[in-house]
Amino acid sequence: MITILEPADGLGATLHPDDRGCVSAEHGEVGLTSTVPRELVHRAAVAEVFLTGMCRPAEDRFHVTAQLPRGHSFFAPIAGTHYDPMLLCETIRQVGSYVAHQAFGVPLGHQFLLWALDYTTCSDQLAIGDAPADVDLDVTCTDIRRRGSQLQALQYAVVMRQGESVLATAKVGYNVASPAVYRRLRGDQHGRSPVPSLPPAPLQPAQVGRWSPFDVVLAAAPQRGTGVTWQLRYDTRHPVLFDHPGDHLPGMVLLEAARQAAVALTPAPGVMPVSVVSSYERYAEFGSPLWIHAQRAGETAIQVTGTQEGNEVFAATVGTARVAAMPFGMTA
Repeated sequence: MITILEPADGLGATLHPDDRGCVSAEHGEVGLTSTVPRELVHRAAVAEVFLTGMCRPAEDRFHVTAQLPRGHSFFAPIAGTHYDPMLLCETIRQVGSYVAHQAFGVPLGHQFLLWALDYTTCSDQLAIGDAPADVDLDVTCTDIRRRGSQLQALQYAVVMRQGESVLATAKVGYNVASPAVYRRLRGDQHGRSPVPSLPPAPLQPAQVGRWSPFDVVLAAAPQRGTGVTWQLRYDTRHPVLFDHPGDHLPGMVLLEAARQAAVALTPAPGVMPVSVVSSYERYAEFGSPLWIHAQRAGETAIQVTGTQEGNEVFAATVGTARVAAMPFGMTA
């Protein structure tokens, strides 16, 4: 398995349903005046926190608020007009750690071992307006497993809305490991320092839907056969993909590799990764080449797998759609 949600220090509070069902980070009710504490969503940079509050109308249900920035250094608007679906995906990922710490009492410092992440977006609802998008996420937790009072595993389903419009739906599943369990799981890999992997030059940014070579995670010398295979490349100084140090590759890097592979196989402008169905089998380790293989699985679907030392690390099916750049002078 691979950890997408990283550890922090300290302890999380536990929220219980009350008569109103609403609790926020500071003032006791859901609001959009500030983001939640960064450690509760496992981000080092305050600018990378998108959640703004939460209420709990039932033991297994949550109402989370978030704000999507109109501009972002990495999740740049697609075709200059639409939110990047991966920005929504990251927002949904943050929900998992926030709910675990703030509602289920998981101490900070525990690891979250992701095993599945699926999302589907409504691309016609992702046009960027004249202000940041304040969104509501209805979260339902299922398959809640505990050992005693400690959360061991969780699945959660999300419906993300802006006003009455549904922007995305998602389903995520993860296990929780204490620091002692994580040390045993990682063995000799525990505590390793991040190591960059910079094989020959990256693909051209436009080929993978990015603006800068610094953001490209596929090497420019692919192997061709049934589909296309690239070597994963990454710079551990990247401020978003490597928000903070860890002893293995973050899952965000793998998801981004799947996204870029799908765009590279769809040679058209304005390609959006509108859906992803993904599963994770093992940790992606530093210091060993990781290969990203992609092939078409239908008119708009790309099947992507990542392998390392002959073992499958993850698999993802990425659904794509095109959006046209909006003519100058028009607004969404």
